[in-house]
Amino acid sequence: MKRATVVSLLSLSLWLAASVGGAQAVYTHAVQEGDTFASIAQRYYGDPTREAVLREANRMKGAGENGLLPGSWLFIPVVTFYRVGPDETWKSISARFYGNEARATVLIEANEGNRRVQPDEGAELLVPYPLLHVVAPGETLAKIAQLYLPDTPTSLKRLRQFNPGARIERGRVVLVPLSDLRLAGEGRVEAAEAFIRAAGGGSAKEAQDEVEASLPELIRQVEEARFAEAVAMGNRLLGARSLTSTQAVTIQKELGEAYVALERPDLAEASFRAALGLQPNLELDTVRTSPGVLAAFNRAKQPIDP
Repeated sequence: MKRATVVSLLSLSLWLAASVGGAQAVYTHAVQEGDTFASIAQRYYGDPTREAVLREANRMKGAGENGLLPGSWLFIPVVTFYRVGPDETWKSISARFYGNEARATVLIEANEGNRRVQPDEGAELLVPYPLLHVVAPGETLAKIAQLYLPDTPTSLKRLRQFNPGARIERGRVVLVPLSDLRLAGEGRVEAAEAFIRAAGGGSAKEAQDEVEASLPELIRQVEEARFAEAVAMGNRLLGARSLTSTQAVTIQKELGEAYVALERPDLAEASFRAALGLQPNLELDTVRTSPGVLAAFNRAKQPIDP
C-alpha cells in the first residue's frame, strides 16, 4: 500500500470519528522496518491481540504485514479523558462524544458511575474510543463483539445498546466502544507529549481515584476522634492536583469538624465556608452533629463583613 493511500485512509478514519461526536484523542505511528500490526499493538497497548483494532481503525483489515511500508503512517486510537463542566450529565456528554444520548450507559460503566447520579463537576471521565467497524460478509454482532470486547455475557448486550436499530450487513458501520485503549509502556513514553495534549493522559482521573479511595479513612479518623491525623490527611488530600467538587466538599467538611475539636474555630469556619462555596445548599445533620460544629457551620453561612 502506498503512503498516499495510507494517509487517505487515516484521513477517512479521522473524518468518521469526528462525525460521531469528535473530540477523540489521536496519535500516529511512523512505520519502521520490521514492524507488524501485532508488534505495534504491543508497543502502544501492551497487548499484541489489539492488532485487530489497528487494522480496522486504518481500514487495513485484509492487508498482510507487507502492507506496512516503512515511512507510512498508522492511526493509533486511544481513549479520551474529559473534565466534566457545570450542569453536564451522562447524556449530554454522551451526545458530545458519540452523537447520541442513548449511548451514555457505556460512559457510566467505564467510570463505575450510577445512572441515577450525574457525574460530578470537575471529575475527569474516561471516554471509551468508538471504533468504527465496517461489517464484512457473514459477520454478526456477536462475532464483532468477540473480536474486540471481553468474553463476558454483557459484551454483546453493550454492543447492541451502543448501536440501537443498526443493520448488520456488508458495508454497514458498527460502533464498538473500547475503554481499554490506553497507551502503555514504551508507546506511552514515545507518545507522551502528543498523548497528554490530545487525551489528558488520565493523570487527573488517577489522582481523583486515589483521593476517593482515601476519603473513608479521613471520615473514620474524625469519627474516632483522631483529629490531628485528620487535619494532616485532609490538607494533604486538598493538595492533590485535581479534585472533584464533591471530594473537595467532603474534605472541607471533615476538616471543619476536626478544627472545632482542636479548638480552632477560625479554621473550622474557613473550611465550612470553602465547602459552602462549592455546595451552597450543604447542610449538616442536626441530630448527629455536635453543637460546637453546628455553631461554626452556621457562622460560616453568614456573609463576611466588608
